[in-house]
Amino acid sequence: MRVTRVAGLSAGALLSGLSAAAAYGSVAKNSQLFGPTVYRGTPGRRSIALTFDDGPSEGTGELLEYLHKEEVPATFFMCGLNVKRLPQVAGAVAASGHQLGNHTYSHPNLPFKSRAFIDHEFTETQKIIQFETGVTPMVLRAPYGFRWVGMREVQQRLSLLSVMWTVSGFDWRWPAGRIARHVLSHCDPGAIVCMHDGRGVRVKPDIRATLAAVRYIVPRLKDFGYTFETVSGVLSP
Repeated sequence: MRVTRVAGLSAGALLSGLSAAAAYGSVAKNSQLFGPTVYRGTPGRRSIALTFDDGPSEGTGELLEYLHKEEVPATFFMCGLNVKRLPQVAGAVAASGHQLGNHTYSHPNLPFKSRAFIDHEFTETQKIIQFETGVTPMVLRAPYGFRWVGMREVQQRLSLLSVMWTVSGFDWRWPAGRIARHVLSHCDPGAIVCMHDGRGVRVKPDIRATLAAVRYIVPRLKDFGYTFETVSGVLSP
């Protein structure tokens, strides 16, 4: 059987290499393949950015109350569908002084989706967040952290920076104690922590583990001498 070769490589080997590169570029925290991306802030000061994905949800209000009590700013990456469903909650997040980010409209897996699909997911959400809160997001996060072809163009057009994370709390599947131990053991100056105040676009998600973990994490990081900032804050010099 004849095997096509390109620059000394078989077509199969070439395709395999391209697939591996795309897979790495999709999930690697430091990959810039699909657009400018950060995963941590500047290490020059003891500062942490707490981020919350998949909201707003029916449980977001309780989280906001705790963050207000502790004077902790955070960054909320919101799904457009959830903002449409709970515009008052989204507005409360903005009114509390937290940073808002774009987390797509319907929380899909982006790999292998078309450029048009990816554009719509972020563009529609940008419009919804602007309309409902009066805030224009400056950052985005791809669902599950999976980026793909087409995101670079969206980021350029909407002036959005892609934000990954230094540590994930895995709070959608772990109990509060395990979440907290994992986050605390991986925090260092400039760390961006990823947790969730929703569960995709599910209605009335159970985020009790997240809320309990945050109540454990925040005072201990303060005891360790850390302060809290938004993502844009920890990225500043």
